[in-house]
Amino acid sequence: MHGPVSASWLLVALCAATGAYCLLRMRSEVEEQRRAAGGEALMGFGMAAMAVPAAVFSAPRWVWPVYAAVFGVAALRALWAARTGPHHLHHLVGTSAMVYMSLAMASVSGAHHVHGAAGAAPVTGVLLLYFAGYVLLAGARLVPTASATGPVAAATGPAAVRWGDRPELARACRLSMGIAMVAMLLTM
Repeated sequence: MHGPVSASWLLVALCAATGAYCLLRMRSEVEEQRRAAGGEALMGFGMAAMAVPAAVFSAPRWVWPVYAAVFGVAALRALWAARTGPHHLHHLVGTSAMVYMSLAMASVSGAHHVHGAAGAAPVTGVLLLYFAGYVLLAGARLVPTASATGPVAAATGPAAVRWGDRPELARACRLSMGIAMVAMLLTM
């Protein structure tokens, strides 16, 4: 990733924290949540590794095809899971975006002069539009509604739910990864 070093480190911290929380969510008793959390943890840690400033660590050229292969396998898994429900399509788009960014990084000689390499590509634009829309939608979903703040919600609220099972935190993690994806696509 190319850009200001302080912004890169903030992106590393955000993505690593998101990945760590997703690992916590993998302890859930709900099987579907465990599966989704595993894929999101992979995305979080993968994005954190990609966001490390090139001035600090310039990955060898062979790393990017390995990233593309790992996220390619994750994309195939998301495609397989999408047959059971459309909500898995977002994971497919996210993993495909990681494959795209990995291949863009691999195609640039030196792997640290990436600024502008794929910034004008139509695929980058489409991905930016998708993730910007996703961020706006995910942010709107986090806004509390009047029905969620009533006395019934307070009685059955977050105190009875384990940290790994809190839906608002899962949504916040997805929002964080969407924001990080927008930032990473902008700095390509």
